Amino acid sequence: MANELRDVAPGLWLWRVDYPDWHAGLGWERTVTSTCVESGGEVVLLDPLAPPDDASDVWARLDAHPPTVIVILKPDHVRDVDLFARRYKVRAFGPNVFHGGDVPETNLEVVEPDTKLPGGLIALYDGRGRETPLWLPEQRALVFADALTAPEGQLRVGSTPWHKELVLPALRALLELPFEWVIVSHGDPVHNRAAYERALDLPPWDG
Repeated sequence: MANELRDVAPGLWLWRVDYPDWHAGLGWERTVTSTCVESGGEVVLLDPLAPPDDASDVWARLDAHPPTVIVILKPDHVRDVDLFARRYKVRAFGPNVFHGGDVPETNLEVVEPDTKLPGGLIALYDGRGRETPLWLPEQRALVFADALTAPEGQLRVGSTPWHKELVLPALRALLELPFEWVIVSHGDPVHNRAAYERALDLPPWDG
């Protein structure tokens, strides 16, 4: 199983592990990203997927600065919210609808665009209404579930029937934020502002 820990900026780091139920044909790579941000006195996990028990570097870092909040960005990114909520006894936030068979036991406080979350994180609108990306003002970073993806290392916007009408205008509006970093769950996880701007001009990814 893949296991990687990476620092992005002060107070912002991620880990990557293989998704346990992955199979060919899903349209995304086996290894996925989970993010941890320290902001406004909170330690927030974003779409966390538990690393294996022997990933001692990740667990040691989490236990050294225990999470205080969990945020789920998208209905099918519930992942291991229950495990982390039990282990660290923390509040969790996320969508109010879920895919069948993927409803968490943990009660999630509802996140909608413009919700201000603990730590000063802000939920955003992605143009699709399928997820709430987050703005991390202290780290000047955007975090996406899968509105953007990075197959083969290149940042791309995911394809939808309303790409030009709704998605691009919403994503271009985010350029008003002074972000420097973009983190995505699938593919190469960390990108800069220039890569985001290029992604808006590329054809949408229909993998």
